[in-house]
Amino acid sequence: MQSIPRPENKTPSSLISDHVSRILQEGSIAALATLIDGATNVGTKLLIAESGAHLGRLGVEALDAAVRQQANRFLNSREETRVFHVSEFASGLTEWSNAQILFERIQREPRLVICGAGHVGASLAKLASQLGYRATLVDDRAEFLTRERFPDELIELVAAENWADAVRAAVGNGRGVCVAIVTRGHSEDEQCLRAIITTEADYVGLIGSKRRTNIVLGRLRENGVAEEKLRQVHAPIGLDIGAVTPEEVALAIMAEIVSMRRGGKGGSLSAWRRDEKNGERVKGKGGTGERVRGNG
Repeated sequence: MQSIPRPENKTPSSLISDHVSRILQEGSIAALATLIDGATNVGTKLLIAESGAHLGRLGVEALDAAVRQQANRFLNSREETRVFHVSEFASGLTEWSNAQILFERIQREPRLVICGAGHVGASLAKLASQLGYRATLVDDRAEFLTRERFPDELIELVAAENWADAVRAAVGNGRGVCVAIVTRGHSEDEQCLRAIITTEADYVGLIGSKRRTNIVLGRLRENGVAEEKLRQVHAPIGLDIGAVTPEEVALAIMAEIVSMRRGGKGGSLSAWRRDEKNGERVKGKGGTGERVRGNG
């Protein structure tokens, strides 16, 4: 693994703080490990980027190496914070076995770009904001993007002169961004999807029936979009909760996004009670159909 160079005029804490700020600005991900209980070096920190680059020290190299490996597992777990005893991940380091390490995920606040400010898009933006997502609402109808409709200043409103350009600018490289395409028509859906299909967005969902979403995906396939990218599109969007109203559809979409982000299965937590006899768990089914679209 590559160690991040340390300028001579910087203290370890200020240097780590600088790199945390840079990680957030870049939309990257890292783990910050802090020794919170031990015989020595309490309060020392080790920053481990998703790329493997690292900065800081906790103690001896053997401990740092073990913590770097554990940081990779921690980042893959999707947890925000967790405290481990060293004995839980490095049993061979007996002199450190009772020491405790706090792992914290360093990542930008989650973002949701919503294409379409109709009934579903409006409900989705409001719900996403309540759940702590920074929502960006894009539409080519400026009259749908007013502060009278969206008094929450945390919801960014983008009036698009051109769907593709506006959505591409809002999504950027896609890191840390979820995209929900819920426009008023399939032509607009296709323009939005085509604009961001090659980004690194964490989640891309497309509203519509199975037949209609297959048509949109088929058109992109014919234009050379890689099959791997097409398989990553959640189409139809959302979890199957029997949603009918715009608010319910928004809930189904956010449920799928949260499930993806947190590593959930999307099933019923009490399913084991009903299936105890067979020892099976019921898994949720993906997909909300084309019950509600945006405003026409």
